[in-house]
Amino acid sequence: MRELTADLPKPMIRVRGKPILLHIIEGLQSGGIKDFLIIVGYHAGTIREYFGDGSCYGLRIQYASQMVQDGTGRVVELARDFAAGEPFILHYGDILIDRKNYLRLVSLPEEIEAIVTVKANEDCSKGGAVFVNENMEVTDVREKPSPGESTSPWYNAGVYGFRASIFEWTAKLERSPRGEYDLTDAIRNLAQSGRKVKAIELEGEWADVRDPEVLAQLNNFL
Repeated sequence: MRELTADLPKPMIRVRGKPILLHIIEGLQSGGIKDFLIIVGYHAGTIREYFGDGSCYGLRIQYASQMVQDGTGRVVELARDFAAGEPFILHYGDILIDRKNYLRLVSLPEEIEAIVTVKANEDCSKGGAVFVNENMEVTDVREKPSPGESTSPWYNAGVYGFRASIFEWTAKLERSPRGEYDLTDAIRNLAQSGRKVKAIELEGEWADVRDPEVLAQLNNFL
């Protein structure tokens, strides 16, 4: 995002009149969620000052800091105490989805350990490829597959539902070839351990606000 993030973190960039993170929080709130943990890092004070403790939104917001940017797997570890053994939703801070999807995410059936949201017909090399069987159960997840590598029509859409069992696998993560601890490795290991991980195709609008061009398209759509 270049100069757009010189003085604020990317989740606070405005899309259609309000910060990306506010869109996300309002969407989760519409699904009945009241307790939030926001992982902050770059320009953390901007987020803390904007949302405070959440009381002005009728919510309870806590914060944790990721001091070293060493991957999405480590981010999940920061939520271990907050989750306190209960199911939770993990939402990347630059992903926008249609609000109607949140009600589908908060209902985690007993037999399912995790939900991975997916979108079709996206460039998996920019995110992750999700492999599923005929029942839309996840069999593999690959982070940013290289050109020519086996891929999938399903793109990792960046919103998840987890039970506490995910922490068993994030705790065992090793650095990827890119030098990071990838959440997708933990999800793959969870799915391949025999636990059921379900892929859900998101309905309606979805956007990964990854660059100024996507941002311009979203705001021009007004």
